Amino acid sequence: MAETGLRILQINTERGWRGGERQTLLTAVGLRARGHHVELLLRKGSALAERARALGLVVHTAGGGFAFGCWLAIHGKRYDVLHAQTAKVVAWAVAAAAVNDRPIVFSRRTSFALGAGVWLTRLKWRSVAQMVAISEAAAQAPRSLGVPTQVIPSAVLPIVSDPSRIQRFLKQHALEGRRLVGTAAALSVEKDPVTLIHAAAKVCAQFDDVVFIHWGAAGAASHAAHQAIAELGLQDRYVLLGFEQEVEPLFAALSVFVMASRFEALGSSVLDAMLQNVPIVSTNAGGLKETVSQGRGLVCAPGDVDAMAAHISLMLAQPEQARAMAKVACTAVQTDYAVDSMVERYIELYREVLGH
Repeated sequence: MAETGLRILQINTERGWRGGERQTLLTAVGLRARGHHVELLLRKGSALAERARALGLVVHTAGGGFAFGCWLAIHGKRYDVLHAQTAKVVAWAVAAAAVNDRPIVFSRRTSFALGAGVWLTRLKWRSVAQMVAISEAAAQAPRSLGVPTQVIPSAVLPIVSDPSRIQRFLKQHALEGRRLVGTAAALSVEKDPVTLIHAAAKVCAQFDDVVFIHWGAAGAASHAAHQAIAELGLQDRYVLLGFEQEVEPLFAALSVFVMASRFEALGSSVLDAMLQNVPIVSTNAGGLKETVSQGRGLVCAPGDVDAMAAHISLMLAQPEQARAMAKVACTAVQTDYAVDSMVERYIELYREVLGH
């Protein structure tokens, strides 16, 4: 029998569509399916607002931080729990709680070290009813400040196979007959595309049939990435494809999926690749150490070009060993990162916060 009675507001301030926005939507849909009343407070014009409305969810919008705070102060009393899914809104939610008197749950989705203003961060985090982190790595910072933190990993949905789309993709980019090593990450400093490009040069020197493909939006490391590709002569061997909507089904075309991040709270694209039995090479940054553990893939230190290249080469040279690791990873993801499990844990947490 479906549980009933909880009124939950999911809050997300981001404009684009990344892992945190997908998790917000999965949580909202899961709560609704279990008979709870869920609404969303989102950034005006955001991708998440568009997708949530398309699924029939109740969506409210605000234009900026102050507008979010005002909306919560005025309307927050409608809900039993306010669930902040992005860090930028926590301070406003805490301030609004002085008026609406509603408990706040905050899901931390980054593993960045604490910077300046630690005292303010401590005050903000200690003011929420329950701190959640998506990995042990993401939980380290709040725990270091004495903030009790539960770990509830992000979830991934089963990916529907689409062989015809893969064939169109391969033909469009003249990649038929090539072995593909790929990643999906913005060209940002923390994703460290330059290290991956230098590792790619070493791998390409060893395997004539390998091409690297990189899906991801432009970022602060875009110029450095283009420069490295040119300097290493990889124009035909390292292909920057930009951001692509619903890219996950294309991972099935890969022989190896690589994540070169220097900071990563979890690495949801790694989980998506694992679900499709794609062998994984990753850094051990943040939550990636947990995700790619226990025989699920090969890891190296962030910035270690030689180790990354060696791991990719091993996966390509020993496909049977690579497939065995991929099978272990796929089974683990299906068990540990299921949507139903994530949603049920949040429902239990909400009830604990409310003292039920």
